[in-house]
Amino acid sequence: MLTTALIEPIVQAALTEDAPWGDLTCATVLPPSASATAELVARSDGVLAGTQVFAAAFTRTDPGVQVTAMRADGEAFSAGDTLARVHGPAGAVLQAERIALNFTQRLSAIATATSRYVAAVGGTGVRIADTRKTTPGLRVLERHAVWAGGGHNHRFGLSDAVMIKDNHLAVLAAAGLDLTEALRQARRRLGHTVHLEVEVDRLDQIEPVLAADIDTIMLDNFTLEDLRQGVALVERRAIVEASGNVTLDTVADIAATGVDVISVGALTHSVAALDLGLDVQVAA
Repeated sequence: MLTTALIEPIVQAALTEDAPWGDLTCATVLPPSASATAELVARSDGVLAGTQVFAAAFTRTDPGVQVTAMRADGEAFSAGDTLARVHGPAGAVLQAERIALNFTQRLSAIATATSRYVAAVGGTGVRIADTRKTTPGLRVLERHAVWAGGGHNHRFGLSDAVMIKDNHLAVLAAAGLDLTEALRQARRRLGHTVHLEVEVDRLDQIEPVLAADIDTIMLDNFTLEDLRQGVALVERRAIVEASGNVTLDTVADIAATGVDVISVGALTHSVAALDLGLDVQVAA
């Protein structure tokens, strides 16, 4: 998913925000000839994500900085493990340090959280998916982190799939339109490769939605009993996705109802940065 063309503008924006006219501290204090070697060290257990972004923070600051990854995205690690090594001009290493850590700590936190949800539904065949509840401007990175943690990506944005949610249905109802016919008209307007998903929040909405030959039906904020009934009503006529208030404590029970996909907003909107540190040694 990640390419240099996607990574570099995001990293450059962060570097520019942090040091728009350079690093005044390093320029004032450090000898220009000083070099530094640093190690990215885990302070806690987790799953790694963001190695390319970590490296880009240093190389965009100074192409002379060398970054060697010791682990790959998606690999589990333990507290005390060395995840990457950095060597180059001390000023550049110290200038990029915070940005490199900010990205890697957040992305690894997302990968770690995702891996825990995936483990909780292990053996069920249920997919754990992310949502659009991502940090503005960082979606491509955060979606990559979900993938690194063993999860799956939902639609990337509003332009690549049709997802009719409760507010869309409310507009249709207010306009006096028949739900099934409105969905059929939508299907006729779409190209044959476009996925059509509809969100419902009541059991009685399921049949009118399925009658329109949709691809995925999302059962939003359903109780476990209603999820089981919903799955039975769908009868494999569409992919069944569950969403709404999913936690590590509830995800296994939700998977046991027979749904195909569980989307979890908390993967990206509620994680706390993973504890990673950059241990630096400077030589004059």
